[in-house]
Amino acid sequence: MACRGACCCGPANEDNARFIMLLLLIIIYLLCGAAVFSALEHPKEKQAKERWAQRFELFSQKYNLNKSDLEKFLRHYEEANIAGIRVDTLRPRWDFTGAFYFVGTVVSTIGFGMTTPATVGGKIFLIFYGLIGCAATILFFNLFLERIITVLAFVLKSCYEVQRRRKGVLPHDSRRDSSNARLDLAGWKPSVYCVMLILCMAAMIISCCASAMYSSIEGWGYLDSLYFCFVAFSTIGFGDMVSSQRARYENQTIYRIANFFFILMGVCCIYSLFNVISIVIKQVLNWLLKKLKIHCRHCPGRPLRPRRNAVMPGHLRTRVRNISIDTDAVNDSETDGRRMSGEMISMRDFLAANKVNLAIMQKQLSETANGHPRPCGSTNRHNGFSGGVGALGIMNNRLAETSADR
Repeated sequence: MACRGACCCGPANEDNARFIMLLLLIIIYLLCGAAVFSALEHPKEKQAKERWAQRFELFSQKYNLNKSDLEKFLRHYEEANIAGIRVDTLRPRWDFTGAFYFVGTVVSTIGFGMTTPATVGGKIFLIFYGLIGCAATILFFNLFLERIITVLAFVLKSCYEVQRRRKGVLPHDSRRDSSNARLDLAGWKPSVYCVMLILCMAAMIISCCASAMYSSIEGWGYLDSLYFCFVAFSTIGFGDMVSSQRARYENQTIYRIANFFFILMGVCCIYSLFNVISIVIKQVLNWLLKKLKIHCRHCPGRPLRPRRNAVMPGHLRTRVRNISIDTDAVNDSETDGRRMSGEMISMRDFLAANKVNLAIMQKQLSETANGHPRPCGSTNRHNGFSGGVGALGIMNNRLAETSADR
């Protein structure tokens, strides 16, 4: 009996196994992180509570204050603190510059939390404002990643071409045998690890430069500044440390422009780095699945087929058709669109897929709305980097795979 998509060796079961393994690994990762942070931070929390209890007792005895009245006064101060009233002089939170800083943290999904709307109208407006703003900013991050990958691909390909010419594989005269040279470079794909290393170095350079600025202007320690940079650039945004909150700075305009520039570039680089790291994590999952021998055992006549983005030995890799950056169409590979080259990224596949991502989605939505669904046989699958970046690429991959399995 022929092996179909519902079989244990089908792509749907491979994806389910990868999803379950990733879920288990994330749960284990969370448990380990909770244990480490609890061991590091809980003793200091207990010490702080003991010191506060002693100070509270001494203060109430020294000034002969009723403890319940003092606790009520402290609760009132906590409410004022949430509203932005501090002992130290800070800039107004809801003037135009403060509101602009707030909406920047909203649309970038950083959300420091030092400023939050208190009125009903502000909370309702934030829901709709954040819905559109966050979606537009995520799209901007995706387009930024597409362009930075384009630049990295161009630079890495140029370095590869120079290296091949030095070894004598390619002719030194670019006009001579140009067709052979293009064919030799056509299947070249830069390593995902190389791209990840370059993005990591760029993020570190931006973080180090920003930390030097914050430590000198804000008065933070350099390690604290690095901590703030990671929390802000990764859009975690705890809010325990927030830049540009004083009422006055030396060269205030220049500092606020530099602060905006560093946060923007840092968020873009860390977002791009997260996307590339997710590809590496997917490769590790595929490698673990291979080691655990999670593949078809009930289909002895079916040849072993490498999984998408799996790190496979060279003799198991098969050649995938080339896709031109200049075209708006993506060709199906010889293996139904599933990429055979494990640790390598095809930049041309990535760029070509990003060109048609939105067009494919619009066409599908339009045909569905008009009652003309897309034929099941005309599917183009995009995998790994080929399916775009972030939620848009994941949705496009899912749509293509679901329609192909029907």
